[in-house]
Amino acid sequence: MSKQSKSQWDFGELFPKETGRQVLSVSELTAQVKRLLEKQVGSVWVSGEITNLRAQSSGHIYFTLKDAGAQLSCVLFRGEAVMNRSMLQDGQKVLLQGDVTVYEARGQYQLIVHAVELQGVGALQIAFEKLKQKLAAEGLFAPERKRPLPEYPQRIGLVTSPTGAAIRDVLHVVQRRNPGLEIILAPCRVQGEGAAEEIAAAIRLLNEFNARSSGRKSAPLESQSRLTSAATMEMDLILVTRGGGSLEDLWAFNEEAVARAIFESAIPVVSAVGHEIDFTISDFVADLRAATPSAAAEIITEGIFASREFVAEAPALLRRKVRQQLEGATGDFEQFRSRLARLHPRRQLNEALQRLDDLQSGLWRCAKQVTRERAVAWRNLTDRLLRVRPAQWLHQRRESLEMNRRRLRELMQGHLRNGQNRFGAMEARLRLLGPEQVLARGYSITMDAASGKVLRAAAEAKTGQKLRTRLAQGEITSSVSGVS
Repeated sequence: MSKQSKSQWDFGELFPKETGRQVLSVSELTAQVKRLLEKQVGSVWVSGEITNLRAQSSGHIYFTLKDAGAQLSCVLFRGEAVMNRSMLQDGQKVLLQGDVTVYEARGQYQLIVHAVELQGVGALQIAFEKLKQKLAAEGLFAPERKRPLPEYPQRIGLVTSPTGAAIRDVLHVVQRRNPGLEIILAPCRVQGEGAAEEIAAAIRLLNEFNARSSGRKSAPLESQSRLTSAATMEMDLILVTRGGGSLEDLWAFNEEAVARAIFESAIPVVSAVGHEIDFTISDFVADLRAATPSAAAEIITEGIFASREFVAEAPALLRRKVRQQLEGATGDFEQFRSRLARLHPRRQLNEALQRLDDLQSGLWRCAKQVTRERAVAWRNLTDRLLRVRPAQWLHQRRESLEMNRRRLRELMQGHLRNGQNRFGAMEARLRLLGPEQVLARGYSITMDAASGKVLRAAAEAKTGQKLRTRLAQGEITSSVSGVS
């Protein structure tokens, strides 16, 4: 036959050979995913909110970038020259530039950060933070260099715009609280290009003016009028202020020139820029920061204003103090009287007896309680002995029982001895107060022989009356021959 005949029992391959397949290890698969991400995605910009920020001792920073629908692991290595590294914190919205890759050890994709831009914070805010860090490192914000303000200033320098709302607020508060305060105005612009230089120049001008005034005062004076003129020109502090506004409006007070001028000022400086929520570099450098111009004026005039209220309230305060002194003296007198009453011997004896009764009751109560506790312990031990093999624990339990009995006996004996000692001490003190001790010291008691009444005065005796005198040892019977 040219062709092999096919039998009816020839069903072909019942189990076909296994098709070829490629099996990857976890490391190989992760490496492929890493190469694919780095090739297809590569360097990207991504925005989100920082959470779970963790700065390691190695200098690397790990955090998670998230939005409403997903999150991304990020790492900022120590060697990356990122300007805003120190400003990263939880909740900060940022714009990151980096390379997408896979951290093979955990099979987790992440972003290796190369650049950071803060979102929601403009270039002015970044410049503000950089200058703040620079000046803080130089010590311009150091608390130890802050000078206290004079309590009763006589005259102040005012650096602000002559047409702004701040000067009106300051003058209104000063007129209401301390009309006698002298104000020397150094007008300047507080907004716009060149305003920072004008503010710094005004601060220096007031310092130079004050230095010249002090120089004339310290030089030999030719007349009393010169002394008065020089004294009038000295300033106690400088107020740098303006009203509220945006960050751009207040930027002149964030310039380094203004900060340097405030730092170099020989006169204490108060900064009151913007509203309560506004903070500027001048606030940190100044000796005192006020929330608003009006608040600054109230702080400056607080000493005089408070003194005026104190003088007005002085009479009532004196009357109240005298009344308090009298009430205190009366209370002290009542305390002394109560103490004298408590120190009476009979009262002390009664209190001692009462304490003795309390101690006795407490002793019996403790004894009963200890007895009950030992009974409960004994029952527990008995139950445990019934549950376990007695031969193993019998010796230990006997020693414990004997020790508890000795401790109970010693405790009861100690309480009894203490009670007996206290009772003996009280009995001895009571015996010392009895008449036998008085007789033992040489005194005697004279009584009427018939009635036994004790005679306390010579007038109670009559001529011919029979008397009986009790001594420490024995008695003497006598008759009255005369009374004097």
